[in-house]
Amino acid sequence: METRGKKILITLGVIVCIVFILFKFFGGTYNNIVALEEDVNAQWAQVQNQYQRRMDLIPNLVSTVKGYASHESEVFSQVADARSKAGGVVNVDSSILDDPEAFKKYQQVQDSLSSSLQRLLMVTENYPQLKADQNFLALQDQLEGTENRISTERNRFNEAVGIYNKFIRQFPKNIIANMNGFRAKSYFEASSEAQSAPKVEF
Repeated sequence: METRGKKILITLGVIVCIVFILFKFFGGTYNNIVALEEDVNAQWAQVQNQYQRRMDLIPNLVSTVKGYASHESEVFSQVADARSKAGGVVNVDSSILDDPEAFKKYQQVQDSLSSSLQRLLMVTENYPQLKADQNFLALQDQLEGTENRISTERNRFNEAVGIYNKFIRQFPKNIIANMNGFRAKSYFEASSEAQSAPKVEF
């Protein structure tokens, strides 16, 4: 009886140890996934902050350019249209990261606005007086700086997404991720037009 009792105690001890190890693993893995997802969301917020900053700069920039190049109606129309479309998605919920199609459309809208701004700044090459305008120069510098920050924040966002996606795809972490509804996040793809900051040579 004494030997049997010891075996039962040993068995119970082993079961308790296994349950504890599994609990630590599942709990630790879940918490790590949550932390990595929060990193992604934080970087997403930084990207949106820079997009909003760009949106705020555009009206003054366009107004200044119009003062010297009022007949460039086609370019102004392109910028206005692109800004209008971007305005509807500049601040969107992080749930868009779980929807590849919606995220792709979001990037296309933002890239289109970047391209329109590049064309606007190229137009200024034809107006020497505009290029000497101090207000324009200040706005142009701010826009270029913002485009650079957008590129930087997009890269940081992609890095955070890469770490998160890799973590939730690894076995057996992927089991815990799937059980709790964690999905791979979308990331920005390189764009030859939009990823470079608009520049105007003076």
